[in-house]
Amino acid sequence: MTFDFIVIGAGISGASVAEALAGHGKVALLEAETAPGYHTTGRSAALHTPHYGGPLVRAINSLSRDFFHNPPDELCETPLLSRRGALGLAGPGHEAALDDVLALSTAADPVVPVSPAEALELAPYMRPDRIAAAVLEPGVCDIDVAAFHQGYLKRFRKQGGELRTAFRVDNLTRSEGVWHVSSAQETLTAPVIVNAAGAWADQIGQMAGLRPIGLVPKRRTAIMVDLPDGLDASHNPVIDFAGVANYIKPEKGRLMVSPGDETPMEPQDVQPDEFDIAVLVDWLERETTLKVRRIGHSWAGLRCFVADQAPVVGFDEDTDGFFWLAGQGGFGIMMAPALADLGKCLIVDGRFDERIKAAGVSAGDLDPARLRA
Repeated sequence: MTFDFIVIGAGISGASVAEALAGHGKVALLEAETAPGYHTTGRSAALHTPHYGGPLVRAINSLSRDFFHNPPDELCETPLLSRRGALGLAGPGHEAALDDVLALSTAADPVVPVSPAEALELAPYMRPDRIAAAVLEPGVCDIDVAAFHQGYLKRFRKQGGELRTAFRVDNLTRSEGVWHVSSAQETLTAPVIVNAAGAWADQIGQMAGLRPIGLVPKRRTAIMVDLPDGLDASHNPVIDFAGVANYIKPEKGRLMVSPGDETPMEPQDVQPDEFDIAVLVDWLERETTLKVRRIGHSWAGLRCFVADQAPVVGFDEDTDGFFWLAGQGGFGIMMAPALADLGKCLIVDGRFDERIKAAGVSAGDLDPARLRA
């Protein structure tokens, strides 16, 4: 079956760019699993954090802001964002570590110092002696990732796009100006393919005979623990800790806790490591007044990085019609609207998105060729 564009990977990156392309031709969106978003998209901390990531990532995220605050009417029936806030805590001797966070403050996204007493009101399960200084980012929001992802898929299908699940690519060749993308069941063809395969993006590239971009999937672990009866922290801020990557995200009656780990892994349906969980529980009991009697749920996801930790967006220089959309690290959901627009501009119009250029991001910052120089 012939298409104009084939997108490999139906997580948020693939779904968003497929939707953007659907108005410009016939698009097939391929997913190896039985449901889209099974891997990284479905295992996100689901936070919209304006000050997260380096300058380039923050610039791209800023261009997605309006989409999240004012999504198209047909995308979803409820708001994509809900106010959460983020509390940054520093223990004794680490107070200066919050200076860098305060330096990111802007009029649109302020970061304000708060007293240890105010911090305890926002996080009543913390140990008072562990809080020497604190800052608050009121603009951090929860993202309804499921609605966001499904909204893109709905708009994609409404425009005539075809979603194929359980389509595991096992052969990828180009001849006579078109790509042939095969699974055990069928072969699809298109002059342009978009590689949005997440942790498997380098494998897809190598299947096409291309040099790798050096993608490294890294495990991120999370657990759910119960709060004491009567303590509802669902409206309290997410908590970051100076000097460590650990964070806590409150939910109704429980906390999601992560060590912020980045353990290199092979692409896989990644599972949490029991030792990592034990270390995390020990840390949590030292930093808070909580006693963890049981872990309600634990899981892990893969965040994928290249050497410079910037996303990879652009056509491969070694062949025709092979477009990379990979390496978003932990920022893929926030960047998705802007990168989908950029992908459409590069693929359909052959130009770099002027909005992204105006934000200080150049084509060379994202081009896969930069990783092979």
